[in-house]
Amino acid sequence: MPEFTLYNAPQSTCSQRVRFVLNAKGLDFAEHRLDLFSGDQLKPEYLKINPNGVVPALMHNGQTVLDSAVIIEYLDETSPGRISFTPTDPVARARMRWMMRYIDEIPTPAVRVPSYNLAFLPHFRNMTEEAFTALANSKPLRKEFLLTMGRTGFPKSEMDQALDRLNRAVVRMNEWIVQGGGTWLMGDQITLADIAIMPVIVRMDDINLHTSWADKPAISKWLEAIRTESAYTTTYYHGSLLTEKYPHLADLRKQRKAG
Repeated sequence: MPEFTLYNAPQSTCSQRVRFVLNAKGLDFAEHRLDLFSGDQLKPEYLKINPNGVVPALMHNGQTVLDSAVIIEYLDETSPGRISFTPTDPVARARMRWMMRYIDEIPTPAVRVPSYNLAFLPHFRNMTEEAFTALANSKPLRKEFLLTMGRTGFPKSEMDQALDRLNRAVVRMNEWIVQGGGTWLMGDQITLADIAIMPVIVRMDDINLHTSWADKPAISKWLEAIRTESAYTTTYYHGSLLTEKYPHLADLRKQRKAG
């Protein structure tokens, strides 16, 4: 029986962080893929594991570890194995954690807004108002987010604010890479900070927000580098990208490549 059990969802950006670390370290794990739109994360059996009703959740020898940023740090501490993503120098380690806090504060929540408006909204438009409100009220951490979105999507002001936060994060990321003098955020070695921001940049590229770094070749080089990591392919198995599930997004991506 595997030492680790991961409850996650293919397209969940936070789940993608954890899958990358597990795969990169070569850790054997059982994967439970939850269907978020079917409400698997709100079923009593899962709420016993994670009362917040979100993914991912990691079980390790019967113990539960929650929150993707916490989980990837936990994995790096308990299973250094063939690769470590945490600097040994205390100052560098503190800087990495500072980067991760920024990533979780600014771009990670911001990317949800265009993701929902561009991809997930049809799921909610087909619901009655009563059903949608009941769904929102059942979400311990996403209630206000869903109620703000409503069944018609986030208003332009919310979209503009989210895109501004994403653009600011791209500027900050570019500064980190330039300051580090290497391919990654902190130089020549990939760290947990790179893994933390990976799903944001991959998602932005997937939903045609790549123009944010059109004048920042360091980020294009970073994205190319992380895609060549052996763990990337196993992390982003088919169905993990929004364009693999939503035909209208896939069509936009094809038009972009053709142009």
